Amino acid sequence: MSTLAPIPSLNYEVVFGDTGVESLNQFLKQAHYSSLFILVDSNTHPNCLPLFLEILETERPIDIIEIEAGEEHKHIETCMGVWETLSENGADRKSVMINLGGGVVTDLGGFVASTFKRGIDFINIPTSLLAMVDASVGGKTGVDLGVLKNQIGVIQQPQLVWVSDQFLGTLPKEQFRSGYSEMLKHGLIADPAYWEQLADYSQFTVDSLLPTIHHSVGIKNEVVKQDPTEQGWRKILNFGHTLGHAVESYALQSPEQKTLLHGEAIAVGMVLEAYLSVSLCGLPMSAAEAIKTVFHSIFDKEVFSATAQEKILELLIFDKKNSHGQVNFMLLEAIGKPKLDVQVPSELFKEAFAFYKR
Repeated sequence: MSTLAPIPSLNYEVVFGDTGVESLNQFLKQAHYSSLFILVDSNTHPNCLPLFLEILETERPIDIIEIEAGEEHKHIETCMGVWETLSENGADRKSVMINLGGGVVTDLGGFVASTFKRGIDFINIPTSLLAMVDASVGGKTGVDLGVLKNQIGVIQQPQLVWVSDQFLGTLPKEQFRSGYSEMLKHGLIADPAYWEQLADYSQFTVDSLLPTIHHSVGIKNEVVKQDPTEQGWRKILNFGHTLGHAVESYALQSPEQKTLLHGEAIAVGMVLEAYLSVSLCGLPMSAAEAIKTVFHSIFDKEVFSATAQEKILELLIFDKKNSHGQVNFMLLEAIGKPKLDVQVPSELFKEAFAFYKR
């Protein structure tokens, strides 16, 4: 494992590698929790929990709670099962929950902890690349409402986040690429040199990625610290997500469309929104073409029928960033220069899908 300096966030630290293990064990020792619950899913239970238990140092009782893996299980019924298990196993206000998993586990686990007995402490240990660079910072917790992404939740900060590259070796390549999509987004909204560095996907391996993850966490952390509750500037993190979430939701509910991982859907969204940025914000077409080339070199090109496009656009009304009946987009004036709250004329969406396709 590599080690890197901790990143101080709002009221906690994101710690990395070997020194992160020491920080985690020291924190648990000093916190004097009454009991410790570890939330895993059916993938991280066999693949990641044994690695974690080897380094965990605690004399507290430990209970393992397993949920089914996958976005389709990120709903309130799963929360009910976890809440009931916590209650049946004697969890109290001084218990702590450690969420060991990808974004579904950290989002759902954070929500469960934040609402159980009006809030118990939680620690996030992201095991997917997506969770490391996205869910590790910001305090967003929650679950989906049907196929609609993250409609129910609260913003609540963890006590600590530990990021370790030892878990990345357990990831399928599709999950690895899904997280890489969010890293590319960080470059597009905040750091053109970082975007250029990431554009060659072939240069990165599991063993070499931790410093790059550290950089992505740092970018997101600076944005979140300026706007913890997403009243303004934090919206820049939503580039590609307005259409991307609609694509993801449509793929979840449509038997004709291949189900997409979050990062795969956001990759589609970023190409579509790059075109909208050309039309509405002055992004050079050459930049939009470069964005499309990079994403098409990493991800399969998806096919969206005219009917699929219509249904995707219908889902935009459920986007959490909307206000006063307006769908608000975060677009780009240039790579590294975002523009907030842009309204998009409906006729441009068809053009954006045509740009994605060609």
